[in-house]
Amino acid sequence: MKLRMIGCSHHETPIEVREQVAFSSEEIPRALGQLKEMFPATEAVLLNTCNRVELYLGSTEDDKLPSSQALAEFFAGFHQVNLRTIQDSFQFREDSQAIQHLFSVASSIDSLVVGESQISSQVREAYERAKLEGAAGPVMHLLFQHANQVAKRVSTETEIHRRRISVPSVAVSEIASEFYERFDDKQIVVIGSGEMGVETLQYLLDAGARSIDIVNRSFDRAQAVAEQYQLRAKPWEQLDTLLIAADLVISTTGASEPIVTEARLRSILAKRSRGNLLILDLAVPRDFEANIARLPSVYLYTVDDLQSVCDRNASFRKQQLPKARKIIDEEVERLMADWNLRESGDTIRALRDQAVLIRDNELQRLFGKQSMQGLSEESVQEIQQSVDRVINKILHGPL
Repeated sequence: MKLRMIGCSHHETPIEVREQVAFSSEEIPRALGQLKEMFPATEAVLLNTCNRVELYLGSTEDDKLPSSQALAEFFAGFHQVNLRTIQDSFQFREDSQAIQHLFSVASSIDSLVVGESQISSQVREAYERAKLEGAAGPVMHLLFQHANQVAKRVSTETEIHRRRISVPSVAVSEIASEFYERFDDKQIVVIGSGEMGVETLQYLLDAGARSIDIVNRSFDRAQAVAEQYQLRAKPWEQLDTLLIAADLVISTTGASEPIVTEARLRSILAKRSRGNLLILDLAVPRDFEANIARLPSVYLYTVDDLQSVCDRNASFRKQQLPKARKIIDEEVERLMADWNLRESGDTIRALRDQAVLIRDNELQRLFGKQSMQGLSEESVQEIQQSVDRVINKILHGPL
C-alpha cells in the first residue's frame, strides 16, 4: 500500500488560506472526478471540515501516485490560487506518516477541541462520498475502515470524550444534572434562541427534558426554533409568568444590559409556590444581575462559573493524549504489517510452491532407486518428514 496525503489545518494554516482552498459540498464530486481523470490508477478521499482540508491518495504501486508537486498544482488550479500559497501552507505526508495522521484526525486528538465527537463521523462521510463517486477502492477501504476502528478504540479505552467542554453542555450535564436528578418533570425556560440557545436545547432534550418554553425578543425566531424541536414558544411579555412556574432557567441572549434585575426577581419570587430556582446565565454580558445570587432559594451560575469547569475538563482530556497516541502507534504498526503480508502473499506462495515441487521431484527420484524399494512405510515417512523440516528451516528466514 502506497499512500500520499496533502492538506492543511488550523494547526499551521491561517483561516484566510483555508477559506481559499475549502471545497463546498457541490465541489467535492467535481474534484474527485478531476482526480480520477488526472490520475486514473490512484484512489482518493477528500476530507473537508471547518478546520481542515485534506486529500488522501492511495495505490498498490508507488509509481502510480502523483507527486507532491502535481498535487499542489491540482489544488492551485482547482481553486485558482497561487501555487506558492499551496506549497507554503500545506503539509505533505507519505505511507506510515499519512496513516498516523489520519488515525489522529479520526480519533479527534488532532482537533481544535481535543475529544470532540463530530470529526469521526466526518471522516466516515468523506470515505462514503469518495466511494459513491467511484474514487475509493480497496486501498482506501482498508485505510478508512481501520481509521474507524482506531477511533472506536481511543473512545472506549481512554476518557478523552468523557467530560464536556462547551459551556452549554457543561451547564446541562454537570451543573443542572447535579442539581436535579431528572428533567422530565421539570418546568424549563430557555431565554434566547440564537446559536447557544439552540445548542442548549439539544442537550436538554438529550437529558430527558420535556416541558420547555422558549422566549425570545423576536417571537417569530422563538417560534421557528420551537417548531423545529416540537416545543413551546412564548411571547417576551410572558417572561415573568414563566419564571413564576419555572424550576430551571437558562438564559443566552445578546442583550447589552441585564434583562432581569434583583428587584424584578424579588417580585417574581413572592408569587412562586414552587421550590428552588436554578438559573444558568450563559450570556455575556450577563442577563441576570449578580445580586440575584444572594436571594433565598435561588441558585445562580454565570458563564465564568461554567468556563472554569470547561477548562478543567479540557485539561483532563489532554491528559489522555499519551494513551491515545500509544493506541494509534500500535494500530499504525498493525496496519502496515497487515498490508506487508498482503503484498508478500503471492511471493510466499510462489516460494513455497517451488520448494514443494523440488521436494516432490527429489523424493520421487530417491524412492525410485532400486536400493530404496525395500524400505518400510515408517522409514519412508521418516525421510519425508526430515526433508520437510529441512525445507521449512531454509524458508523460515526469507519468509
